[in-house]
Formats: sequence, C-alpha cells, structure tokens
Amino acid sequence: MKILILGSGQVGSTVAQNLAAMPNNDVTIIDIDENALRHLSSRLDVQTIQGNGASPVVLEKAGAGDADLLLALTRSDETNLVACKIAGDLFNIPSRLARVRSSDYLEFATEDGGVGDALSWFQVTESISPEQLVTERLAGLLSYTSALQVLRFADEKACMVILQAHHGGLLVNKEISQINSHLPDGVDCQISAIYRNNRLIVPTAKTVIVEGDEVCFVAAAENVKVIMRELRPTEHRTRRVMIAGGGNIGYRLAKQMESQYDIKIIEFNHHRAEWLAENLDNALVLNGSATDESLLTEEYIDEIDVFCALTNDDENNIMSSLLAKNLGAKRVITIVNRSSYVDLLEGNKIDIVVSPHLITIGSILAHVRRGDVVAVHPLRRGTAEAIEVIVHGDKHTSALVGRRVSDIKWPSGCHFAALVRGDEVIMGHKENVVMEDGDHIIFFVSRRRVLRELEKLIEVKMGFFG
Repeated sequence: MKILILGSGQVGSTVAQNLAAMPNNDVTIIDIDENALRHLSSRLDVQTIQGNGASPVVLEKAGAGDADLLLALTRSDETNLVACKIAGDLFNIPSRLARVRSSDYLEFATEDGGVGDALSWFQVTESISPEQLVTERLAGLLSYTSALQVLRFADEKACMVILQAHHGGLLVNKEISQINSHLPDGVDCQISAIYRNNRLIVPTAKTVIVEGDEVCFVAAAENVKVIMRELRPTEHRTRRVMIAGGGNIGYRLAKQMESQYDIKIIEFNHHRAEWLAENLDNALVLNGSATDESLLTEEYIDEIDVFCALTNDDENNIMSSLLAKNLGAKRVITIVNRSSYVDLLEGNKIDIVVSPHLITIGSILAHVRRGDVVAVHPLRRGTAEAIEVIVHGDKHTSALVGRRVSDIKWPSGCHFAALVRGDEVIMGHKENVVMEDGDHIIFFVSRRRVLRELEKLIEVKMGFFG
C-alpha cells in the first residue's frame, strides 16, 4: 500500500511510525521542514520529500500517480484541502483524508440546506476534526466525572471506562468473581485490564482489586454509573463547571453543555470574551486570566465541581489547573499537547490529562487499519489500544463469523471485551456466544505488535476500508 503523509509534526510522525511498522506499506512523508524530515528518516523506514504538500510538482515527485492513500495532516487547513483537491483531480488517489480544524469548512451550509459541501468541493473522502474529537471526549468526561477515560462504541450503546479504585468502593479488596453478587439483575460488565503501579494485570475471576488500581471495564452505556459505584464511593453530581480558555474547544464544550451545567468560562482576550458572551446563551463569560488567583477566588473556585483548562498553551493549562486544585476545585481536567508532559502529570495533582494528539491519531488509525475498523482509541500514552471492529461474511469467508468466542485463538495481548448486536451488549466472558455478520466487537489490545494478527482475523478479503 503506497501512502503519502503531508506534515511531519507530532500527529504526522506518529501516524507514519504506525503505518511504517505494518508489512507491505510504502510510506512517504512531505514537509517543508528539512530538519524534521532528516530526524524522521533516521529512525523510520520511510521516504521523505521536502516541499509544500499542496504543490502538484511536489506530489508528483513523491509518487502521487500510483499512491493509494493521501493523509493530509499539516497544521494548515488550506494546505490539507488543496492537497486533497489536487490528489483527486490530477492524480486520482482513491482515498484522501484531511485534518480540518476550522468549523467554517465543516459546518458550512448551502442555500439548499446541504451541510459539509465545502469538503466535497475539495475532493476530501474522509475528514478528521481534532477540536470536535477533543470536545466529544471532554463531554464524556463531564458525564462521568470520576472516570479517567470514557470511550464510546457502537453508536454509544457500549462504553469502555477507566477509573481508579478508591477506598469505600464495594468491590475494593474483593475478588472480581464477586461482582455479580453486588450488581442488580440484568447489569453486567467485563473488566478487561487492571493497571497497578503502571504494570498491566490481565484479570481473572480470582484477581483482587486494591485501592489505587486503574480498572478498565466495558459495559452497556446505561449501566456504567451503576458499575462505577462498585469501584468508588458515590460522588456528588456535577453541577458547576469552570472552563479556562474560550477558543474553539472551550466554546464548543460550553455551547454543548451549558444547558446541563452552570458554566463559567474565562477568556483573556477582551474581543473574544465579548464574542463568547454574544454567542453563548446561559454560560457566564469572564474576561481575565485563569492563573489570576484573586479572580478564581472571587468566582468561588472552591465550589466548582470540574475545572477544565482548555487554552492552546500547555504551561498556562498546567499552572491554572494546579492553582485551581490548590484553591479547592474538586476535579481538574487539563489539555496537554506535549506527550512528555502527559507522562509527568497524569495521576498527580491534575486528575485527568487529555492529549489532543493521541485522540486525533486514534481517529486517523481507524480509517487506515485493515478490515472494517470503526474506532481506535490509544490508551496508556499509546502503549495499548481499544478497538471496535465490525465482522462480515460467513463461516466460509470469515475467520470469526459463525464461530464461538471460545473457539478462536486470539493473539496474545488481545482481549475480547464485548460484542454489540443490535441493541444488545454481550460481555466477553460469555464465551459460548456465536459471532454473526454485522456484529460490533470491542477489543482491548495491551501489546500493539499483535495488531497485524488481529487484522488478519477480522479481514474478509484484502482491502483498506473493508
């Protein structure tokens, strides 16, 4: 598979690393930064071309004439869109994915009511909106404030939740086998993994959950809060939310959640604060700095249930979060782009660290994995993954359809978490269930090097998009 990647930033380089590690992939990276390309070529088996990815001359030099996939992942929407237009019209590249940040392109409506036509004009076959993906992740975390991560699958019928077990939870210091005696009739879950002192434990019925464990479980969406109460003491319902940063993500989150919570949003830029006040219905907009201790105190930070630091500056986000926590905010969520910062901060004073780059990378990988892969979510700073796939075919054309879960020899490190069929969510411990065409299957993959083996299992035939 010949793949062209535009952009050698954190997103582009990480996607290139993933794709170059797969057999039979020929990856070429285009960027204007010669030093970044030299660094990439020294550690990855990829080709590099220096130049503007929106130039037909540069694309031709990179081999666009026989490429199968274009991933336009630069920081410039315009570069990504023009590159897709050229790739479609001049070089007939079959699949063209663009990273698009501006909502103007995503939400533009024509006079006849058509929405999203702007992307089709540029020959974009798939688009990734990092800010929308991050907003959706943050909205999920506000719904389950004691969770470290909340991932939704199969049209939100099932959720994978990661949370830390605390003293007072009914299951803490008990074996996993005892969970059924605590859960109401009809409520079930699958505990897929436990991380204890950053070490993975593959759980069995006899595994004892101890305080401080990070527990990863899958359940039907309507049962998640019931199961969370087994692992943590009951917490007060979230009512008051303060957002630091009124940029695209801060505004989107406030707009989406202002009917559910009492929201205050702090924006440093005066003109942007005025714009926010005009465009938000219920949220209170404050013009000032989220690192101003007196402002936070005056706005009763000690009564805030969740403080979200969502500016474009990592250092500002970190400092405002630490200050808010120190002044009494009950829970703090922080956006951090630098992966090295994520490792340092997570699990310390800051409750949840959200990495936009990891979220974006997961969405891109879902488009380029073999087989019908619906979603890919990097976990544990990218060392593990949660994957949703749809199985197709019959017993003759598929290695999975028509067979029981217990009959399959799953790759080591690949854990069958749940199966979704229609509105029914079936847990992975029910190993006698027979897989059917169209089933959504959720996997927890603790060893990413086995992903190729998993792809072979779910494929009906060779093909990037199923």
